[in-house]
Amino acid sequence: MRAKEEKVTTGLRISSGPMMLSSGLRQLCLILLASTLALTLGAPTFSAEPEYFMLRPEVEKAYGYTHAVRIGHEVKVSGAVSMDSQGNPTALGDMAEQMKNVYGDLEKILAHYGLTFEHVIVENVFTTDMARFVEVSGEFRAELYEGHFPTGSWLEVKGLALPEFLIEIELEAYSSE
Repeated sequence: MRAKEEKVTTGLRISSGPMMLSSGLRQLCLILLASTLALTLGAPTFSAEPEYFMLRPEVEKAYGYTHAVRIGHEVKVSGAVSMDSQGNPTALGDMAEQMKNVYGDLEKILAHYGLTFEHVIVENVFTTDMARFVEVSGEFRAELYEGHFPTGSWLEVKGLALPEFLIEIELEAYSSE
């Protein structure tokens, strides 16, 4: 008597005759085989090693942080504030100008990784004056985020790292490349 054969999408033939595998064991074997094939035949791979980027190395070392890190397809960006290359606050008392300076730094960081604001999936804004931020940010942000706005939170806070800072923005970006 000939063993009955069953075709599986992988081309593997499993006998259902006298040497038949139990249904559960056969299912487990197929899952393992499919997982192995996916890993070896085209599942995307990327380095899980972090790639750090410092926009202002001396300032970041002095304060003990790194401005951005990429792991695989994700980039996480520390909060950016309006400062010069020595870490001194700029555009004192001017929310609109500080906001533009912050987004300018964020754009440089994204560009380092070959990204734009279109890759941003999370944007968290911390400000000491939410009403003023809302007043000045609408049109400017709409120009940055042409296709869609990211998720995120806007929080009014009592203070930021230095009293001259009116706004701080952190980002998360994603790229399938």
